Amino acid sequence: MVKKMDRSVFSVREMTYCAVFAALLAICSWISVPLTVPVTLQTFAVFAAIELLGTKCSMTAIAVWIMLGAAGAPVFSGFKGGIGVLSGTTGGYILGFLLCPLVAAGIKKIAGKSANSIPVRAAALLVSLIVCYAFGTAWFVVLYTHGGNSITVWGALKLCVIPFAVFDCIKLGLAVLLGSRVGRFVNLDGKAK
Repeated sequence: MVKKMDRSVFSVREMTYCAVFAALLAICSWISVPLTVPVTLQTFAVFAAIELLGTKCSMTAIAVWIMLGAAGAPVFSGFKGGIGVLSGTTGGYILGFLLCPLVAAGIKKIAGKSANSIPVRAAALLVSLIVCYAFGTAWFVVLYTHGGNSITVWGALKLCVIPFAVFDCIKLGLAVLLGSRVGRFVNLDGKAK
């Protein structure tokens, strides 16, 4: 006798939030602050998804956004799309966003009962950002040097990470604040924030 599943993998509510955040990721990727190095809000959208949706739904929203971009939809920064963006030198930073919900969940699991405290949530996002930076930088160095160019890890960090680090930390703080204020209304994981 086959046992029938009581619950689908995603509820309608969860699917709706995943779709909304995939769209929010695209919109935040398009919003660019023109500084010496243009800064977008896509990192904020990733952090907000993690804070508000939890691991499963934030990973799904990020994956949907990446798949839309890979299919050619102009959802990445500068209204770009296509597999060429993901397979390019900076594609590792975009793909690295998929690691962020997993890393944040792991840090919160280690923290145990204090997982929903603001310092732990901020630390979880910070460690996830560092992992994303590490993955993206390794990707950048491999592809950049594969093309016959020469760059050190430090050179890649100066080019791809250091100009964005302060802004990403500000976005991280804003996402934690948003999660503290709005998280209880979304509350997909059933835990109070």
